[in-house]
Amino acid sequence: MSAPWRHLAGRFFGSLRPGGPSPSDEAWAASVLLPGELALWRRMSGPDRRHAVGVARRTSSALPPPVARPILAAALLHDVGKISSGLGPFRRAVATLTGMAVSHDTAAGWQSRSGPLGRAGRYLCHDAIGADLLATAGSDPVTIAWAREHHLPPGRWTVPARVGEALKLADDD
Repeated sequence: MSAPWRHLAGRFFGSLRPGGPSPSDEAWAASVLLPGELALWRRMSGPDRRHAVGVARRTSSALPPPVARPILAAALLHDVGKISSGLGPFRRAVATLTGMAVSHDTAAGWQSRSGPLGRAGRYLCHDAIGADLLATAGSDPVTIAWAREHHLPPGRWTVPARVGEALKLADDD
């Protein structure tokens, strides 16, 4: 199985386990996030929060200390736009596979629709939606940028290259 498929399979099966991060990881995330960010964090699914804590911990280990709060917030909230889709694990898997078959522009056109197609469009465009949510929440520009850019190739990142590399490697998607 190739690395992208292995990663997707791991994320899918991990998402089937109920519950969020440990209480100590929840407390750590709460200590990092601004009030508006924390409100968004609490809307994320338990599996998404578990994944995000892992990304933040790996990012923190990959960069020289002290790692700036906005970078840790970027790791914790890079997928926050997924909250707008309302999709569970099985429908997310279908949306992901659909996203491999259609252009990003097509998926973006679905966002305003109601029903499953609209939810799939919002899931596939979670990067831009998340950036908008974070801007409204008062996040730092680095946090906002990473939510918007985390699926882009490195040449299109506006975050510092070393930071983007650490975040991308920690996310493994």
